[in-house]
Amino acid sequence: MATTVTSTNETLTTHLVSSSTPRPYSTATKHPFLVAAGHGTLPPALLALYLSQDRIYAAHAYPAFIGRLLAAVPFSSLHALNSPQERANQRIVQILSAALENVVREVKFFGETAEKWELPLEGWRERKATRDYTAEMVRVSAGGIEDGLVFLWAMERVYLDAWKYVGSLSPGSSSGATAPAVSALVANWTNLEFVGFVDDLADVVNSLNIQPGSEACARAEQIWARVIELEESFWPISGEEEL
Repeated sequence: MATTVTSTNETLTTHLVSSSTPRPYSTATKHPFLVAAGHGTLPPALLALYLSQDRIYAAHAYPAFIGRLLAAVPFSSLHALNSPQERANQRIVQILSAALENVVREVKFFGETAEKWELPLEGWRERKATRDYTAEMVRVSAGGIEDGLVFLWAMERVYLDAWKYVGSLSPGSSSGATAPAVSALVANWTNLEFVGFVDDLADVVNSLNIQPGSEACARAEQIWARVIELEESFWPISGEEEL
């Protein structure tokens, strides 16, 4: 079970990252797929399968998710132009707009990466893990802007840490067939721009002022734990590319 925030000086995102969860954080960020990617032993077909599923997530589910969050921003004509509420809402719009811009670039990047290293994106069946992930995005976004922002930050934070781990295994020094493509993926998801985006998301989540022991805090803990489960399942396992 996730622990409860015990200090009002601890940010929500710091608490979530340090909390215990049913599935350890390392299952999502140090998965065998990521180990193989970092060591240069990932089969091209398995990498292609992963890219095909991530493209479904990025090109279809992610924009719809962001759209639902934008629709949930609690604007009100009763808020003065320079009121704290209006400023907070505009900041949320800015970060969600940045998320959309990022994912448009990412979908293009998938296509370029697949073409450059001959990793076919078509012809793969949608995995159950992909369907589960995209279904959860729909469910969480129906719960309101707070839950949606926590979920968005959690997804991006796990992804950042996962690809940082791959980078720490020095795929660029490997002679494996997929090493060049993996190096490009690492660079894409660990660059300073992406790190800054994840940090900005954390600031927005922490500014929601979700209090320790509150129902919103309990939901945030559940969301964090669920994202770890989803991310762990999202990485394909050896042999799936042969099915």
